[in-house]
Amino acid sequence: MSRYTGPKMRKVRRFGESFAMAADRTTAAKYVKNHHKQPPGVHGATSVYKKHTGYGLQLIEKQKAKTFYHITEKQLRKYYTEAVRRAGSASENLLQILESRFDNVVYRAGFANSHPQARQFITHRQFKINDKPANIPSILMKSEDKITCVSKQKLQDFIKDMATNNSAVSWLQIDPKSSQIMVTDLPTRAEIEIPFNEQLIIEFYSR
Repeated sequence: MSRYTGPKMRKVRRFGESFAMAADRTTAAKYVKNHHKQPPGVHGATSVYKKHTGYGLQLIEKQKAKTFYHITEKQLRKYYTEAVRRAGSASENLLQILESRFDNVVYRAGFANSHPQARQFITHRQFKINDKPANIPSILMKSEDKITCVSKQKLQDFIKDMATNNSAVSWLQIDPKSSQIMVTDLPTRAEIEIPFNEQLIIEFYSR
C-alpha cells in the first residue's frame, strides 16, 4: 500500500495542526508553535492569508483526515461509502470507522507515539488480536476485542514505558502489566478528538 514518505514536518506546517507524526508526541506541537502555522514553501507567509471557497475548505479537511490517520484516498473513500451505508449519522459513522482501525487503537491506547510507529509495530507482528497473530494495520476493531503485545521483553518494556507516559482514551481499557488493550465500546463523537471537521468531508464526497 502506498504511503507518504516525504518530510513529516512539511505536513504539519501545511495544515497548521500538530499531527502525531514524530517519535515524540510533543514534537509536532512545538513545531507548529514555532512556525506560527505558516505553510511551507517560499510563498508560505502570504498563502496563509488566502480565502478558500466552500470546496476548498472541504478539500483541506479531507486532506487533514488522510494525514492524521495516515491513509490513502482510496481507503478514505471506501470508509465514506461504508459510513453512508450504515444507519445513523454518516459523519459519526465515518469517525467510528477511522477510530476503530487497528493502528489507531494502538496509538490511542498510548502504546505508540504516532500512527506510523503503531503501524510499524503491527506489520512486524508485535501484537495479537484475540490471541491470533495480526499484521494488517487497517483491521477494524469491534467492541470486546482484545489486543496483546507479544514482542520481546526489551521492546515490550519500551512499549510499556510509552503507555505509562501517554494517557489512553476513555473507550479503551489498558492493562500495562500484561500489555493488553481491551476495546470496551466504539467511541461516541464526544470521545473523539480530531484536528478536522468530519462533516465537511461528508459534504466533499457527497458532491
